[in-house]
Amino acid sequence: MSEEKDRELRALQAALAAEHAAVYGYGIVGGRIGDGQRTEAHTAYDAHRARRDALVREVKDLGGRPVAASAGYALPFQVPDSAAAVRLAAELEDRVAGVYADLVRAAGGGRRTLAAEALREAAVRAVRWRGESVAFPGLAERAGTAPPSAAPTA
Repeated sequence: MSEEKDRELRALQAALAAEHAAVYGYGIVGGRIGDGQRTEAHTAYDAHRARRDALVREVKDLGGRPVAASAGYALPFQVPDSAAAVRLAAELEDRVAGVYADLVRAAGGGRRTLAAEALREAAVRAVRWRGESVAFPGLAERAGTAPPSAAPTA
């Protein structure tokens, strides 16, 4: 495999791992979120499941073995109520945006376009959850200028 394809495969695997974590995290969000935001949480959960499934296919198309989801993930903070669930949802989207920014850099052609769409969607969801935006979604986390990512980690 060429170095370029290997880099792309690693970025796809990282995006897949982030989507696994987001699906898990949204399971927590959905259990704690208020009724008024439950539909938004369910929509985000479904979107991450769809992205996860598409990434599994992309990894296989490049000849890789898709990274499996962990049995569980450590949450970055306690999520006892709806306010914490909203904060977790925003943090999940930031984490996903970061890995899609990496995939945009590593991929070409159609995969780059799909990664850019996924980055945009995650950034929009983060803004909706947080109520404010950042200048370069997915990049501040990589520069170490944002608070530590609160995505569930293995």
